[in-house]
Amino acid sequence: MNMKTSLTLQPGKMTLAEIRSIWAAAVPLALPPSAYDAIDASAATVARIVERGDAAYGINTGFGKLAKTRIPDEQLELLQRNLILSHSVGTGDLIDDGAVRLILAMKIASLARGFSGIRAQVIDTLLAIYNAGIMPCIPVKGSVGASGDLAPLSHMTLAILGEGQVRVDGKLVDAKEALAKAGITPIVLAAKEGLALINGTQVSTALTLNGLFLAERVLEAATVTGALAVDAARGSDAPFDPRVHEVRGQPGQIATAKIYRQLLSGSAIRQSHLVNDERVQDPYSLRCQPQVMGACVDIISNAARTLLIEANAVTDNPLIYAERDEVISGGNFHAEPVAFAADTLALAIAEIGALSERRIALLIDSSLSGLPPFLVQSSGLNSGFMIAHVTAAALASENKALAHPASVDSLPTSANQEDHVSMATFAGRRLHEMAHNTATIVAIELLAAAQGVDCHQPLTTSPMLAKVHQRLRQQVTFYDKDRFFAPDIEAAKQLVLQGEVSDSCKSLFAELYSR
Repeated sequence: MNMKTSLTLQPGKMTLAEIRSIWAAAVPLALPPSAYDAIDASAATVARIVERGDAAYGINTGFGKLAKTRIPDEQLELLQRNLILSHSVGTGDLIDDGAVRLILAMKIASLARGFSGIRAQVIDTLLAIYNAGIMPCIPVKGSVGASGDLAPLSHMTLAILGEGQVRVDGKLVDAKEALAKAGITPIVLAAKEGLALINGTQVSTALTLNGLFLAERVLEAATVTGALAVDAARGSDAPFDPRVHEVRGQPGQIATAKIYRQLLSGSAIRQSHLVNDERVQDPYSLRCQPQVMGACVDIISNAARTLLIEANAVTDNPLIYAERDEVISGGNFHAEPVAFAADTLALAIAEIGALSERRIALLIDSSLSGLPPFLVQSSGLNSGFMIAHVTAAALASENKALAHPASVDSLPTSANQEDHVSMATFAGRRLHEMAHNTATIVAIELLAAAQGVDCHQPLTTSPMLAKVHQRLRQQVTFYDKDRFFAPDIEAAKQLVLQGEVSDSCKSLFAELYSR
């Protein structure tokens, strides 16, 4: 396992940059020594409740509709174990390592705030499996995003019990074997601990954070490719004039227009048609990029704020207030804020792709772009970008269906005890597919725009966009005649997903994430 510089989690104070780093790479984690006083006090409170014999939900009672069923003290450990085994009912593909790291990190940080009544030993075991590169096998389906992500978090918890399977260096291994090899002793859960581990929104939040980080990458790439498309189509940079955007006042629009101006600055292609150009206005997909992409920036920024709060939150139930020896049942496990954030991210991801698809359509239409039909010489003999655009259209259309809000749906569960749920887990899960769809669309636009710019030689695009063009040409050569096209699209897609399209101009986007 390729471990990076250690990161000390500050419970309740994680930054988005820290969370992003955990998603991107296997950063070793630690807790500050100062966190353990609150953890120990909370666990001691649970022990006192059990000793007194007070009835408290999830500590010495059943769960959900069975909350009125009192459990004898000698069966409390079995109660917690049964909870995990019975709730491990997930299905579907396994969540990938980046999102699993987020789930573990956020669960550790949440439990370490000292409101969950869980022993330090359990939290330290979660830290140990993370740092050993032992990734619990967590199926992606099976949660409705309320009463916590019960099924997926149960699969997470199986790992520290030595049950089920885990993933180590990408390979499936029995959890018991992986723990033994790493020198980690399986946990026997005490009162309240199983419930503390599986109540919470960490899976919904991790899946949505994955969508957020991918949305940032496709937005940056689409902004760059959109600027390149302006030059390829010999469009105007006048619509990016700061005065236009200042009188409207939308912050994302103002910031994005500035990026377009900087990206296009110094273009010889633009200079060549400043005079005697018969066109008065460009199509919306070129001219209105700051308005559309700026709105996407604002949506993404708002979602990031919500998700950062949630990543630092305590979302299990009941909550332990050690200073008053009190247990309060609430509903922080309801993931409605996450569902709304995911639904708005879906809109942004879909619109980024929809606008990019329109620019591809423009570039291949010689009557609009002035470029060779379908961006290839000897069209007719060569089909060029004709069907690559069809792929982009198919993916843009698919995203329209996937963008339907998940949060407006609810099916009651647990015999109507849990009678309204958020569907946040699906809301976050579908963002991955949507982002990959949009990344493919933007990749096709990158290829098309680069092709168009090449057609203007010896005139050149701006210095910034020339670096982007050069980076693409290291992977994909000029399309001079028909060839097996899918590998070119995949290579360009990987540049989008890895954030490499905007690598040479990354500083331009810093302002978007600091507002």
